[in-house]
Amino acid sequence: MANDRLVQNYFNYFTEIEEHFSRRKGMIHMLSTLDWALVEVWKDAGIPLDAVLRGIDAAFDHWDKRPERHKVRKVNSLAFCAQEVIAAAQEMASAAVGIGANPQPTRETGFESDRIAAYIEENAAALAKAKVPGAAAITITDAQRALAGLADQVRAGTVDNEGAERHLTVLEDKIYAAVLAATPDRDLVAIRTEAERELAPYKRKMQSAQIAQLQQQFIHKRLLERCAIPRLSLFYLY
Repeated sequence: MANDRLVQNYFNYFTEIEEHFSRRKGMIHMLSTLDWALVEVWKDAGIPLDAVLRGIDAAFDHWDKRPERHKVRKVNSLAFCAQEVIAAAQEMASAAVGIGANPQPTRETGFESDRIAAYIEENAAALAKAKVPGAAAITITDAQRALAGLADQVRAGTVDNEGAERHLTVLEDKIYAAVLAATPDRDLVAIRTEAERELAPYKRKMQSAQIAQLQQQFIHKRLLERCAIPRLSLFYLY
């Protein structure tokens, strides 16, 4: 069910991927901006966690079978696994045909309204400390008020998890648009250059549409980081 998939993502998606990649690499690997952007692309595309983990395994299995003389570069990014992740997702989608006729019983989500409301209020407080260009300040203030109101609605039970997520997505889109418009061109060029440099070693492993989407996610994440703006989505509540 859609809500079950969302709940699974809340707790597991980023941390499971990070830990699994570290295990296969044989050392602790903290996700880079590029890695996080790629995970967000997979999440937005609805790629199941199991498909990502299978893709990581397949990519490393292929790498391990290479002769040592062909292992010129180390595996330093999830982008190395991009093709295998997409392939695993396609295989799982094909295997899932017909599963809808046998729905699984609804599971407890464990998402208490007070916890979600507290998370929303924490983000509202964090926005007060954001370092945004002047022209974006009004949008930040409006977002703080909207978050406070949304937290009250969550506690009152007048909005469910999916409804709250939709509101949060709209607010983050507005904030990002305001910050993007207020950021000087030279700063945007610098971020885009950084994104292109990070992506360069992996362009042959991904389709042009994937590269474009990943680049946009990279820029999005980097801009919010520069301004100390928190991610609002419930996806980051884990």
